[in-house]
Amino acid sequence: MRKLVASSRFKINMLLILMTVFCFSLSAFRYYISDTKVFLFLNWNLFLAWIPLLLSSFILAFNIKSKISIIFIIIVWILFFPNSPYILTDLFHLRARNEIPIWYDLIVILSYAWTGLICGFISLNDIEKCLSEYGKRNIINAVIIFFLFMSSFGVYLGRFLRWNSWDVLNNPFGLFSDIVVRFIYPMEYTKTWGVTVLMGIMLNFMYFTFKWVETNNERELQPENKLL
Repeated sequence: MRKLVASSRFKINMLLILMTVFCFSLSAFRYYISDTKVFLFLNWNLFLAWIPLLLSSFILAFNIKSKISIIFIIIVWILFFPNSPYILTDLFHLRARNEIPIWYDLIVILSYAWTGLICGFISLNDIEKCLSEYGKRNIINAVIIFFLFMSSFGVYLGRFLRWNSWDVLNNPFGLFSDIVVRFIYPMEYTKTWGVTVLMGIMLNFMYFTFKWVETNNERELQPENKLL
């Protein structure tokens, strides 16, 4: 039990829980003061952002080694992973409203966006560690970069075309049609690829910065080997 509490993963999970409670408190207070449900949907978006982290944590917690099981979980994870950075686009809803000052709404959205993004980055780091057992470092890095660009494409599908993760089951043909037509006629959908490429680059910079900070901190915490 002490090892669990002392572990860095336990600490980050507790921090994420506190961040989530803080986010919920902000939206609940906003609802209480304004009596409007304007930003209550952010709670659902944040719940969806937690799903990739729960899936990747499941792999690590139960030390799953079966390749079939890992592939299945990662496929489900890919479907939900775009929900983590998606909350960044909820900044589109930011505008002046009479009942609540705009600075408060900005803090509300940024709090949800940051919490969702960290959930996503930790889960991606989990998946990276899992895949590292089956491939070379350069290949794994390429896969991670690809996942982040896929995620930005998923954000586009969700924000502008209003597709959801579960539409893979609810309306697979409609979703598939919207995706394929953008690959067949890319020049007719410059907005799609503009959002995908630029947001993908941004997410890659953010994730690898996050990863570098984490790796650097781990190295600094390791005892130095001293020459006798």
